[in-house]
This record gives sequence, C-alpha cells and structure tokens, in this order.
Amino acid sequence: MTQKPLNIGFGNIVPSGRIVSIVQADSAPTKRMIQEARERQMLVDATNGRKTRSIILVDSEHLILSAIHPETVAQRLDA
Repeated sequence: MTQKPLNIGFGNIVPSGRIVSIVQADSAPTKRMIQEARERQMLVDATNGRKTRSIILVDSEHLILSAIHPETVAQRLDA
C-alpha cells in the first residue's frame, strides 16, 4: 500500500496513511497538548512563523502544527 503525500502548507508534506486525527488549535486542551509534545520533543512546527490553525496527530505520537485550517487539510486528505 502506498501512502499518498498530503500537503499541509508551505511545501510541507505528511504521509496521509500515518494521520490519526486533525484538530483545531484554539482550545486550552490542545494548547496543553502542544506544550506537552514540545517538552517531550515530539512537536513538529510546519507553520513557517504563521498562526497555528490545525494540529495533525500521527501514529508515531508526534504533533504537527499547520497554518492551514483543519477543514482544508481534511478536504486535501479526501481528494
């Protein structure tokens, strides 16, 4: 099975088969998740200095921050 690459913005690519969840980054629990992942060194910041709009959780327990809206990422995943 080949994993289709998913563009998460600014030339950053994630294998679509490894994505577990895509969530919005504006609530207090998600901000705690980001801080915990940063402390464990499991955070990948793919925002290129822009505002974080979505968090992508992958099967390796890494969190990937993206500046793209979660709805847009989901549409790209379905396409």
